[in-house]
Order: sequence, then structure tokens, then C-alpha cells
Amino acid sequence: MNPSSNKVPKHVCIVLDGNRRFSKKLMMKPWKGHEFGAEKVKKLLEWSIELGIKELTLYTFSYENLNRPKKELDYLMDLFKKEFDNVINDKSIDENEIMINFIGRLNVFPQDVQERMHKIMEKTKNYDKFIVNFAMGYGGRVEIIDAVRKIGEKIKEGKLDVKDINEGTFKDNLYLKDDADLIIRTGGEKRTSGFLPWQGTYAELIFLDKLWPEFEKEDFLHCIEEFKNRKRRFGK
Repeated sequence: MNPSSNKVPKHVCIVLDGNRRFSKKLMMKPWKGHEFGAEKVKKLLEWSIELGIKELTLYTFSYENLNRPKKELDYLMDLFKKEFDNVINDKSIDENEIMINFIGRLNVFPQDVQERMHKIMEKTKNYDKFIVNFAMGYGGRVEIIDAVRKIGEKIKEGKLDVKDINEGTFKDNLYLKDDADLIIRTGGEKRTSGFLPWQGTYAELIFLDKLWPEFEKEDFLHCIEEFKNRKRRFGK
């Protein structure tokens, strides 16, 4: 594969599904699989930079995940804090000039988790060689509702005329403005589960049976090759 090929997707988005089932396969507590999943994300960043991909968006924690058992949620919050602390102190983030964003309803997370997210975004906001967006407290319908609320507030404050609302205006009020080129979902499910309904309108979709912690570089390369071989007509 030629990483410089203009057919390499600029923006790859992945639903990281299957962590808990991976744990069960190993006869461990279900939530322990998230640790294996976090390690795989680190590998994914390396592969993406190597291939010349410019942006990754990862479905990390959905808004609906808040309904999971308290013991699992507490474990996840501790894992997030640990991983975010690692990111804050990771020199490779600066060396590779990686911008890191968190998109979603971040206010649903504990204050100490929110503080780490904002610290990472502030630290990396001026980097632009590679972008990683972690969808946290995210839901596609939630994103659209929040965009409508933002637009409504601007109209109420006299900052926006109803006649000026168009696709561009709407996109500007979403969590994520960039369109997706490729959406991958691991774990065997054949649906996007509300992931980027606006940005993914014309994205190519690939569904894999492998659980997220089982996802390897050859699987990623296969997805990129599959993308390159598809004819993208954009409805034409």
C-alpha cells in the first residue's frame, strides 16, 4: 500500500465494539476488556500515522453507556483517568503534533475526568498534523438535538436569522464538522448505532466480526484496501 495515495481515506471513524465480550472469552470480569481495548487504540494511532491518515474519530463511550452497572462505570472512569494522565505526559503526542478532541456531552462525566479532557484539548489545540476525536458521552441523536439547541439560542439572541440556516450552518453547530470517509465497526454487529449520522452520510461502511481487542494491523490494512477499491459516487 502506498500511504501517499490520494485514495487513502482522510478521515477514518471506528466503533470500538467487543471489549466486554473479549473479556468473557478470557474468563475475566467483563469490564476488564476495556484495558485491552485501550492498548489497541494506541496501536491504531501508530498505524494511522504510518498510513498517512489525517483524522481518526473513535466511538469510545456512548451516551447510552451511562446506563451500565455502577461497578463497571466506576472502573471505566478510573481507566479514563489513568489513560488521560498517560496522554498528558506522553511526549510522542507533542513530537507527532497530534490534536486530541473529545466530542459529546462531556458534562455527564465526573469533574476529575472532565478536567483531564479539557487539559488534553488545551495542550494539543494548536497541533494539526494528525487529529484524534474521542466520542465520549456521544450519541448521534444527542448531537443533532444539541446542534438544534445551539442554533435556537443564536436565533433567540439575534445572532442568526432563520433564513440563513442551511447545511453549512447546521454543520458548524455539530460536535464534529469533518465528514467521515470510512466507518469501521468491529464486534460483528451490522449497524452504526447512531455513530455520526450527519458526518457519515456518504461514508463507506465496513463491518468486521473481530472484537476490538482482536483487531490487528492486517485488518486495518484490509479495510483501507477495501475503501480504495470502492467507487464513491456520492449519490450521483
